[in-house]
Amino acid sequence: MFRFELIKESGKSSARRGRLTTPHGTVETPCFMPVGTQATVKAMTPEMLKDAGAEMILANTYHLYLRPGHELIREAGGLHAFMNWDGPILTDSGGFQVFSLGELRKVTDEGALFQSHIDGSKHMLTPEYVMEIQRALGADIVMAFDECVPYDATREETMAAMRHTNDWAARCKKAAMGKEQALFGIVQGGMYSDLRIESAKTIAEMDFSGNAVGGLSVGEPKPMMYDLLDEIVPHLQREKPRYLMGVGSADNLLESIARGADMFDCVLPTRMARNGTALVKTGRMNLLNARYERDFSPIEEDCGCYCCAHYSKAYLRHLVKAREILSHILITCHNLHHTLELMRQARAALDEGSFESFAGRRLAVYGAEEEDQGR
Repeated sequence: MFRFELIKESGKSSARRGRLTTPHGTVETPCFMPVGTQATVKAMTPEMLKDAGAEMILANTYHLYLRPGHELIREAGGLHAFMNWDGPILTDSGGFQVFSLGELRKVTDEGALFQSHIDGSKHMLTPEYVMEIQRALGADIVMAFDECVPYDATREETMAAMRHTNDWAARCKKAAMGKEQALFGIVQGGMYSDLRIESAKTIAEMDFSGNAVGGLSVGEPKPMMYDLLDEIVPHLQREKPRYLMGVGSADNLLESIARGADMFDCVLPTRMARNGTALVKTGRMNLLNARYERDFSPIEEDCGCYCCAHYSKAYLRHLVKAREILSHILITCHNLHHTLELMRQARAALDEGSFESFAGRRLAVYGAEEEDQGR
């Protein structure tokens, strides 16, 4: 039931246009997946997500395993039924979340022993158990268990994590999945290009349904991330989808599409919204800024989202200052629409053979609003 069709390649860069077919529908690529960590995209209903243009969303194995538990979700009929989302779902394996626990976790060749951030209880995740959990969740795309390291990890630490990731990927491949689930492998290797290439070659040879790049956008300078992508992508199969994990700002998205990435996810649009920040073509707009107190225009005049059609910056600023929940809903609605519309425009430009000029125009103005806010 899973298929990736490569529709068009740029010729001027590594950007490409594709289509994913899953048991719960098709997804046009390049695509952005809103993050629904705990079986919900914060402040959004499934209907609002579809109105914003979302085709596929992401949920997280670690969080759903701890609460409410994968067996309960299996009993509910799987994640799609449980959260009332009938489109495609990708579940992350939880490797990044375990990495984020710091001293609360211990990684061995067997897997990761950790303490729950909820109640301190101890748990052991192995590649086999991670696959069992994701089988119960029933997502269309599931991820192999990996070990992520911080940006400043030593070469020895990074090499050990890469070897765990590669070994665990092989064990995940051997474990049973749902018959309609597609399994993606994950490339690790930190900030070391030779380790990245080694991991990419190893993961590609395992012939997963798709390949992901993890452990980037973890604090490293953006040019370093782009250089590493340039090193990694040529070693991943052309005919398989490429998923760059944890990337969501407009500049990162466009630069990464140009380097051959097809799929993205990030909490940035929703997290920024909850902090009162709107995403705009020129960067980020802090709605708490005093200059918006009597600004009765929408966040962006040419935006087609529900928020911009009905509400002004002055009203949104009032909601944020008053700590009203509606501010989270409306700004999240805008930010996701903004990000998903960027992807739609990128696909249209790829169809027309004009992606590089489109990306160049967008990147030329990106950051202007952020710089202005600093004055």
